[in-house]
Amino acid sequence: MMDKRGRNQLLPAAIALFCLVSFLFFDQPLTLFFHQLDTGLWHRVWEAITRAGQSEWYLAGGLLLYAGFRKRNRQISVKGLFLFSTVAASGLTSDLFKIILCRARPTLFLQQGIYGFDLFGWHFDHTWQSFPSGHSTTALSAALSLSLLFPRFRPAFIIAGVVIAASRVVLCQHYLSDIVAGSALGVATVALLYRRFFPPVAGDKPRLPMLSFDHSP
Repeated sequence: MMDKRGRNQLLPAAIALFCLVSFLFFDQPLTLFFHQLDTGLWHRVWEAITRAGQSEWYLAGGLLLYAGFRKRNRQISVKGLFLFSTVAASGLTSDLFKIILCRARPTLFLQQGIYGFDLFGWHFDHTWQSFPSGHSTTALSAALSLSLLFPRFRPAFIIAGVVIAASRVVLCQHYLSDIVAGSALGVATVALLYRRFFPPVAGDKPRLPMLSFDHSP
């Protein structure tokens, strides 16, 4: 029976394999399919959904909670700092990968037939920063962070995060492999920060995903 360490090593390999398979077989057909639908009301609805994946909402909200309650309510303040930290750290990591890997966005594929990576090409043009998806990284890091802080609403947060990530493919802004990689990066960042830097206020050993920051006497 595989131990926990073995599972933790297998999961990144499985995600990488899926991204490779998607790159080879799924990314282009899905983009062409959704490109045909990208008109009218369909586009406006998904455009509204995708705006919820913009990092500034969570960065500003987390920072305001931290600053506003730092002297009045430590629990709320720590929750705000946790949300800010997970979104900021995952977003910066995603941006670094984008610059190094330089993957052409679907826009270049649809307009010029350009598909693939230009590794270490150091493209700072938005059209060459497709992998991983920043919106997906933000959506899943925020969703998991909020689900840890407010476990009662965990299903709603996770579903919302997945739908926001999917919107990037529907709108032909990213490929499927982009959002899978971005989502995985967001989840991994939350797990790392939660375990190492944000133990519960009560001082118990943190365990994902059961603990919250609520204080118990």
